[in-house]
Amino acid sequence: MFEEFVLAASTADLSAEPRAREAADAVEFRMDLADEPLAQLEAYDGALPLVVTNRAEWEGGEAGDLGRYDALAEAIAHDAVVAVDVELAALRGNAPTGERSHATALRSSAREEGVEVIASVHDFESTPEVGTLSDLLADAASEGDVGKLATTANAREDALAMLRATNEATAAGHRVATMCMGEPGRHTRAVAPVYGSRIGYAPVDAADATAPGQYPLATLRTLVDGLREGEKESESG
Repeated sequence: MFEEFVLAASTADLSAEPRAREAADAVEFRMDLADEPLAQLEAYDGALPLVVTNRAEWEGGEAGDLGRYDALAEAIAHDAVVAVDVELAALRGNAPTGERSHATALRSSAREEGVEVIASVHDFESTPEVGTLSDLLADAASEGDVGKLATTANAREDALAMLRATNEATAAGHRVATMCMGEPGRHTRAVAPVYGSRIGYAPVDAADATAPGQYPLATLRTLVDGLREGEKESESG
């Protein structure tokens, strides 16, 4: 699924999927923000494949207990689901509530179902230095099929650190998805794919952004495609 860049439209309402089709390659279904998420999945007959996320409260989501793993285990059995997001801290046993056995069991089930695992890290306060970013990406990529890292940029230098770490991780053969949250890093959502980031996220409706600094879906599609097309032209020229 993630051999090339994938733009995922984030939503907690799968009925919004038809409006995402023109710009998105997939839908990130935020189960932790959704009403009756399993019922929505059961009724889903959309054209776009699904990435399911049930983000824990301790990593910026609204899923508050270990029952989120049961919901994800049911979700990955649906044919439309092609990837599941699991926090790196849970996979490593570093989550505030432990969770390693639940997270690794979910990963095993996902692989049995042919569903890819996105091992994710979120920092809502800052962006570490390049070496730390590179280590996090390598760890996440080793625990999942794609390592996702989203940090908060407080200055443009933070955005540069993320882009450098993305480039290094890609050169090392890792599949990664990277972005900086916050206004100083907003442009990384468009630029990071040039450096190898495999997944971008944008809300179907701009008012429903799930992270600081997200572009509207159609805007991010235009920016990413324009930059990548320009890169191809420069390489061929």
